Amino acid sequence: MEPSKNTPPQASRFTPHASKARIRWLCRRGMKELDVLLERYFEAEFDALDVNDQALFYALLQHEDPDLHAWMLGRVAAPDPALQELVTRIREYSAAGTH
Repeated sequence: MEPSKNTPPQASRFTPHASKARIRWLCRRGMKELDVLLERYFEAEFDALDVNDQALFYALLQHEDPDLHAWMLGRVAAPDPALQELVTRIREYSAAGTH
């Protein structure tokens, strides 16, 4: 996956063998709402994602809480179309109540 100009540089550190414990830890945010959305999606969907989508999820976690919060609530779109698609999938997963 080629990082876009809107993807934080830390995203390039993702490897398919990145510690799931580390990624799970990154799902823990400063806002409870984000914790719930990200942790539930991670637990249910991460293993089924292909390596590109896993890297994209990791890249998403590199963004600041206020940005994530605005994206997850649909207040603004993520600056990168691939990130926005992932945000939409996380929101749909949450809305479906499949957790």
